[in-house]
Amino acid sequence: MPTLVQDAMSTVVLTIGPTHSLRQAAELMSARRVGAAVVLDPDAGGIGILTERDILNSVGAGQNPEQETAQGHTTTDVVFAGPRWTLHEAAQAMAHGGFRHLIVLDEQEPVGVVSVRDIVRCWSGIPDAYDATVSAG
Repeated sequence: MPTLVQDAMSTVVLTIGPTHSLRQAAELMSARRVGAAVVLDPDAGGIGILTERDILNSVGAGQNPEQETAQGHTTTDVVFAGPRWTLHEAAQAMAHGGFRHLIVLDEQEPVGVVSVRDIVRCWSGIPDAYDATVSAG
């Protein structure tokens, strides 16, 4: 059973810019089957995260996803995980911060994203349904 973040994280890292519309971000996230996008904005200090919840909150507030940009909804006060963190450390950081995704950095570069779903999947020993579909396909 994997016990480190590097064993559980998704290495599919969707990277977008701050000017992507929320619709574009949602389309890209859906196509890659990920719940978060890493937002690279060198002008605003580097790396942020845009999650499915950020998009949902915007649409739920009546904002137009064609006009709203990632920049306006990106979390920039991000907690990062290291690939050698234990899953327990990652789960504690998520519970403490009230979020469901951690960007995994290795030498200041995003190398993955770990989610609550990834951790639960590892701890339960149940393979990811998407992985099973892909490998059977």
